[in-house]
Amino acid sequence: MAKLFEPFTIRQTTFKNRIVQAPMCMYSSLQQDGKVEEWHKIHYATRAIGQVGLIIVEATAVHPQGRISAEDLGIWDDEQIAGLSEVVRLMQEHGAKTGIQLAHAGRKATVEGEIFAPSPIPFSDRYPTPKEMSIEQIQAFISDFKKAAIRAQKAGFDVIEIHAAHGYLINSFLSPLTNKRTDVYGGSAENRYKILSEVIDAVRSVWEGPLFVRISAHDYAENGMTAEQYVEMVKWMKAQTVDLIDVSSGGVVLADIDVFPGYQVPFAEIIKKEANIETGTVGLITTGQQAEEILKNNRADLVFLGRELLRNPYFAYTAAKELNAEIVAPKQYTRGWL
Repeated sequence: MAKLFEPFTIRQTTFKNRIVQAPMCMYSSLQQDGKVEEWHKIHYATRAIGQVGLIIVEATAVHPQGRISAEDLGIWDDEQIAGLSEVVRLMQEHGAKTGIQLAHAGRKATVEGEIFAPSPIPFSDRYPTPKEMSIEQIQAFISDFKKAAIRAQKAGFDVIEIHAAHGYLINSFLSPLTNKRTDVYGGSAENRYKILSEVIDAVRSVWEGPLFVRISAHDYAENGMTAEQYVEMVKWMKAQTVDLIDVSSGGVVLADIDVFPGYQVPFAEIIKKEANIETGTVGLITTGQQAEEILKNNRADLVFLGRELLRNPYFAYTAAKELNAEIVAPKQYTRGWL
């Protein structure tokens, strides 16, 4: 069997294949209340019917000021649970495991009101200058993640992913380019990691299921973080019982990135081998053969697809044909063949 279609198990949760829908902002909570709308139900259920093994819902804000845009989904209020639960039910009904990415945009939030960051450094001249977070605000932020994890559990998700990538709040603490603090949350790698460590512990205190962390393994800037430097932090994550690292890159500062098919796969490979942890890889992966090469050469354990699954919700069928693999289609697709 093609490795892409082999099951994969973490903490007694089994994904039927190695295809993962990466979390992508959909900007479709049009009432700006962070609640699920009909569009979300159709969008995510369609990928489940398309036989995606794990679907991770878009970056979902743990605080209203942590939204990337005002149209983002939220999980800061108990009233948002019902809609998320319905999306989970629809995905699981069609055989997909379900994940949610808990997120806070930090200095890259584009909502009205104050925005926050480890240090008062704007992302670019098009963004306002954020306020430096106080210790009290950091503790409240950690509590927001814990409360969000409780809501994710109530909604029925199978996986939680902590968003620590792309220059959003946690990532901006991890990188020395954006964290200029002189207290216990800044300076050394251990200090810059402290906020993520506390978020992981807070989430783990209420969540026993699979726990992923998404990182930006390369800042693409002088004196920024690299995959080799992240190995140390990932070892700390593993010691805190994080199960898998979702390896992306960039977004901390403006940078020219040489983008090509599979350009982020080497980062996942470094993290996997040097930190001895399971990884997912993402970035312009568009064919079954490309995904199969990554898995067969042990460069990652799961293949995360973004835009390709927007273009083709039925990628799994296309890849199965390409790899001469057989997958079970929904009965609605096969009954007419009998």
